Amino acid sequence: MSVALAGSPATNSAQYEPLRVMIVDDSVVIRGLISRWVEAEPDMVVAASLRTGLDAVNQLERVKPDVAVLDIEMPELDGISALPQLLAKKRDLVVIMASTLTRRNAEISFKALSLGAADYIPKPETTREPHAADIFKHDLLQKIRSLGGRVRRRAASTPAAPAIERARDPNPVAPTPAAATPSVASQAALVKRAFGPTAPRVLLIGSSTGGPQALMSVVAEIGPVIDRFPVLITQHMPPTFTTILAEHLARASRRPAHEGVDGEAIKPGSIYLAPGGKHMRVAKQGGNPVIALDDGPPVNFCKPAVDPLFMSAIDVWQGGILALVLTGMGSDGMRGGKDIVAAGGSVIAQDEATSVVWGMPGAVTNAGVCAAVLPLNQIGPKLVRLFAGDRS
Repeated sequence: MSVALAGSPATNSAQYEPLRVMIVDDSVVIRGLISRWVEAEPDMVVAASLRTGLDAVNQLERVKPDVAVLDIEMPELDGISALPQLLAKKRDLVVIMASTLTRRNAEISFKALSLGAADYIPKPETTREPHAADIFKHDLLQKIRSLGGRVRRRAASTPAAPAIERARDPNPVAPTPAAATPSVASQAALVKRAFGPTAPRVLLIGSSTGGPQALMSVVAEIGPVIDRFPVLITQHMPPTFTTILAEHLARASRRPAHEGVDGEAIKPGSIYLAPGGKHMRVAKQGGNPVIALDDGPPVNFCKPAVDPLFMSAIDVWQGGILALVLTGMGSDGMRGGKDIVAAGGSVIAQDEATSVVWGMPGAVTNAGVCAAVLPLNQIGPKLVRLFAGDRS
């Protein structure tokens, strides 16, 4: 067992100390790779590098990590078994599940999210392919920095508040720093735009980190919308994972949901999900809307990305678009949201308090294009009213 320990952060300046990252993986190659990446970042430090989930559970209280990168398949104690034990010992621990792209591991990753994991990341098939390793590095460091930093800032700003109990809360509070985004209290001041004059004819949804849980909540409440109007979703997610997500969306909504197929006609009554590794756009064929899959380069570092869906839909539905931007890192969807509003459509964003990360919804809110910024539990009922003809 190889363990690398870092000094304990000072209590009074914890939010300014480097994020302490615990790497748990039975592959010495992966542990070494991630350790080098983390140590090269000025705002991160390797708190421990461990081979099994049992090592992680036993050493958690000693190494005091902010973030754990947890492999799924390990000897002695695998990741999904170690997860609840880690969170029981440190409820505010940010756990990022790491796994190879198999159906079994995708299913386990979804289960891990329901048990309290903050996010997941697919490991490349091989670290010898530079492009795959670069994407893995970029995504992992972004997740560590964004998720770990937000939980630490929350703890620093509300020292008397109880730690986030993610295993019981599907929509954990994770506010972003005041310097980057407005406070929850000031969000209402940013909502200045009325809903577009045209009744919506399609619902477009974009989401990323925290998106699967948020999507499940929304689609469970909008059955009347799905029955009468097409619903198209882009969730930042790799192949295989989107296949599983579509199955979960079908169960949650009790309506058909599947990955979009190139050239497929878009009709009411179904949920169309962008397949992992492809951008999902919309086009016209014989005057009717169809799915158009695009294997082009990533957009906003993502593939699938939200902007291609939002922008392409304007040529098909013009001002009859209602776009929803849910929790997620980055700003994907902001440019497309601006174009939708310019064409006469409308945009709704999830609010900061119920977003796991208020990056994407915060970006469209700050851009001044939102007609509403709502907590997650109010979004579904609002959509039902809007598609029923309420324009308020």
